[in-house]
Amino acid sequence: MSNVIAINAAGRQGIITARATTDEMLLERITEGDRHAMHSFYARHNVRVYRFVLRMLRDVTATEDLVSQVFLDVWRTASQFEGRSQVSTWLLSIARFKALTALRQRKYEDIDQDEVMEVADSADTPETSFDRSRTSEILRACVAKLSPAHREIVNLVYYHEKSVDEVAGIVGIPASTVKTRMFYARKQLADLLKTAGIDSIAA
Repeated sequence: MSNVIAINAAGRQGIITARATTDEMLLERITEGDRHAMHSFYARHNVRVYRFVLRMLRDVTATEDLVSQVFLDVWRTASQFEGRSQVSTWLLSIARFKALTALRQRKYEDIDQDEVMEVADSADTPETSFDRSRTSEILRACVAKLSPAHREIVNLVYYHEKSVDEVAGIVGIPASTVKTRMFYARKQLADLLKTAGIDSIAA
């Protein structure tokens, strides 16, 4: 896998050049066997996929292995992308399928989000950073109390900023079901946050 996605000196120019290209253009080049395009695609999406999978597996080593598998699949099957959704939606669908398969294999069904990775604003004061950290901690704890199905919807909508239709495509359920789950998830989350002493959180 390292010969596909490892970012080395030879691949850096490809990454810089690809910054102005679309995901679709990169996939076309990957289909043609362009390793520089693969390096660029990996650099653009690996953090998103890593965080998405980590929230499901809650295991750093397993997540790293699975992310490598996801991008190896992209390298091998880029030609199968039909453009019916955004590339990022297609990519998360691959990641979700592999993560669920891994969870079934180890008989671990509770998809939790306790290990969400937060990056503090470097301009924050110590007091602001503390408040932000405390609020994030409370939010994670409240999200963890939602059902696995509701946590998954919250994860995709809020952390990955996916639309209802995109979530429906990733999860494989009707858009109406996504809306219903989102409604109940938000209602329950609001109640949990209020109980925890937080009336609202800025979007």
